[in-house]
Amino acid sequence: MKRRDFMNWVGLGGIASSLPVAIAACSSQTTPVSKNWETVGTSAELDKTGQLLAKNSPAGPVLVVGTSKDANLTAVNPTCPHAGCTVGWKAEVKKFVCPCHDSEFGIDGKVQKGPATEALKTYAAKIEGNSVVVKAS
Repeated sequence: MKRRDFMNWVGLGGIASSLPVAIAACSSQTTPVSKNWETVGTSAELDKTGQLLAKNSPAGPVLVVGTSKDANLTAVNPTCPHAGCTVGWKAEVKKFVCPCHDSEFGIDGKVQKGPATEALKTYAAKIEGNSVVVKAS
């Protein structure tokens, strides 16, 4: 083998061996907040109005109620099981209310007034750093 051919093979081998490192350094990887927990917004967004609606979160539609200072946040799927409308949180009466047919749900998601007969799906929620996260089931 000629010296030039040998040097070309050594150079090519060096480039090929560093290629996986270069690819890994350039790839974008997102690290999950915690296992099965999904970020739905920021604590600043939640603190503005005491509620945070994330229609297209990784966990699906989520309405979180509370503030970043609360030990227990409430999170529900805001889709009314009766007609599919998006319920809203009424802080003055501490209820979720459907604007379509006035169904009412307690803070635990259970039906308090029909015509809805099924409860809202609930999620575990917490603050991690500056993020509001819910546990996807």
